[in-house]
Amino acid sequence: MLAVPGMTPLLAVSLLARAAITADAMALTMYVVLALDMSYAAAGAVVAALTAGVALGGPLLGRMIDRRGLRTVLSATVVPQFVFWLTVPVLPYVALLGASFAAGLLMVPIQAVTRQAIAAMTTEEQRRAAFALESVTGEVSYIVGPTLVILCAAQVSPGVVAWGVGAAIVAGGAGIALLDPPLRAEDEAGAGGEAGVQAAGRPRRREWLRAPMVAVLTMGFGVAMLLSGIDLAIVATLREAGQVSWAALVVAVFGVTSVVGGLVYGALPWPMPTWLLLGLLGLVTIPAGLAHDWPWLCAAVVGAGLLTAPTLSMVSGEVSRLAPAGARGEATGLQSSAASAGFALGAPVVGTAIDASVPASGFVAAGLIGLLAALTGYLLSRRSPAAPSPPSSSGAPGRTRQVSVRNPTSR
Repeated sequence: MLAVPGMTPLLAVSLLARAAITADAMALTMYVVLALDMSYAAAGAVVAALTAGVALGGPLLGRMIDRRGLRTVLSATVVPQFVFWLTVPVLPYVALLGASFAAGLLMVPIQAVTRQAIAAMTTEEQRRAAFALESVTGEVSYIVGPTLVILCAAQVSPGVVAWGVGAAIVAGGAGIALLDPPLRAEDEAGAGGEAGVQAAGRPRRREWLRAPMVAVLTMGFGVAMLLSGIDLAIVATLREAGQVSWAALVVAVFGVTSVVGGLVYGALPWPMPTWLLLGLLGLVTIPAGLAHDWPWLCAAVVGAGLLTAPTLSMVSGEVSRLAPAGARGEATGLQSSAASAGFALGAPVVGTAIDASVPASGFVAAGLIGLLAALTGYLLSRRSPAAPSPPSSSGAPGRTRQVSVRNPTSR
């Protein structure tokens, strides 16, 4: 995959920006708690405002990419990000709350652009491996981003950390603008950079937002809820055992095994249905509740970790495959919104289950959410045949979290 022209610089710039986007919630949390000396609830409100903005802005920015082109949208998002992160250390809390929502609304759409470009740059035979590799970069950003923010915050002020996160987001957006990757395959209408996007015909939403696409978006929402729930269940389990300091290690094991799972799955010669991968992910999550200390919990999350990146990659692939070229930006934006909503709702739902019972019920609730989403996706996808998709560079259409500590915008 790295030998595909343009793929290596695209993934490298994407990794830089996604690591920063993954860490933006942590950076804001530490700024509110440490610099403003306010509660975690106040910090959570700022992060919620950012997440709500991301969820609402994803489809709008995707639609703008379809209509106006990549560089126009990047210009409209990079500048606000620069202003927001530059002013974070001087904003009072109420202003920060509103500014965070605006920053989320205009978050640089790195994920959506990367996925669109991958669909345009690869053949049908390459796409599963390419999207698996894209999911692996998402997992690496999830491991690296928040960790660096926490380490840096211990050495410098939270305001400086916020500047660093903002600088990385701006650099990633500027880098993508310089690369200007194709968002349409060569044989799709209006192939090539910005002019191609503007020339591409735009189909009506009802032509592609049908049961199969709704099924995939539902499964993307479900896997985000599941992953958010797993994060919370890990912390709750170790807190009850008096071992909460080991949570970072358990989460790291989870992330590393997801990277391994993505690499292995991308190399396999045959795909698995998205609903089956998600169902298996839900099933292997439930028994993790039997672990009561950190060594056993490290072992218990391996199964879920191995299935995480493959499931995310299949969701990404199906969204790109079902979306026609002229609406691919909006479709990937909807996927990002579904993931953001899933991550926002997953923790409260699983937290309610934990409060009503024991920490182990968090893993059960997260697993059942995955199983329910898989079943719903399966039933919806069986309701009607997928709408005919436009040809891609391979003669078939192509194929995405956000986020978190697992920040929604990272996958």
